Amino acid sequence: MAPRLVIFTDDVGWHATVLSDAFHNRGCTYTHVSLTDCHFDIETGKNGLHIPGFEDTLPNGAFVRGVPGGSLEAVIFYLDVLHALRELNVLVYNDACAIERSVDKAMTSFLLSRAGIATPPTWVGNDVHQAYAFIRRQLMLGHKVVAKPLFGSQGKNLQLITRLQDLADFSVYNGVYYLQRFVPTGATGSRDWRLFIIGKQVFAAMQRKGSDWISNVANGGKCYPAVPSRKFIDTAKRAMLAVNMHYGGVDLMLDTEGKLWVTEINSIPAWKGLQSVTRANVAERLAEHFLSCLQARSGVNIAHS
Repeated sequence: MAPRLVIFTDDVGWHATVLSDAFHNRGCTYTHVSLTDCHFDIETGKNGLHIPGFEDTLPNGAFVRGVPGGSLEAVIFYLDVLHALRELNVLVYNDACAIERSVDKAMTSFLLSRAGIATPPTWVGNDVHQAYAFIRRQLMLGHKVVAKPLFGSQGKNLQLITRLQDLADFSVYNGVYYLQRFVPTGATGSRDWRLFIIGKQVFAAMQRKGSDWISNVANGGKCYPAVPSRKFIDTAKRAMLAVNMHYGGVDLMLDTEGKLWVTEINSIPAWKGLQSVTRANVAERLAEHFLSCLQARSGVNIAHS
């Protein structure tokens, strides 16, 4: 019987489409579902979890392509759905634990540091006086500081602090301040590397270059093909082990003194920019690895069409 999959997404755009095509090419059936449409129902005596399109049986696997934003209660509820699926022995790719470890920049920085992986000096807390003390220390040492939202992506609400007066708006951080030493990468704009890891292997890589200090594609950064060195590969693989996920995008920066830093790990990474600079088909490889994980769990041979 063909595997029945759920693809969690609120936007059936390019990513969900190419991923769906890859699963279809392998004989799978799938349903696009928003986590906002799921609910728990403990009254009926069934498994207690309702997913649209799977009223009579659970999906064989779930591919998480997006977790909606919202209030703290709402986000916890969405993650609870993913936690529940794992408790029900459904493959969740990536699961809620991995998403929690990576979407929360504080936990990512903590885990990277615990694993001995170079990540920029960071301070996180809700005491504004201690936050300014960290900024002052870094400025006195000759470093700039980047203020980031604890939850966020695509370079939104980043602020570069070169002096105390530069911190224009603390309010966007909802009372929790994530402050990190700025990593200089050269005099002309910024650059970083995204290594896309599937399983335990680096599948594809790119370099991103920005005209200012932010290199994110969403902020106008340009993507270029990259062949990472062994040091880049080993560092990215160690970073993935630290957060324990099936696949992800590891962001690295090489500073002006030649030191390599891991700045972020994304458990629901976009790959449209990466796909534009690599011949390898990212969606096809993701589907292949997903199904290999599913087969390893179930022991059932999954035939490709």
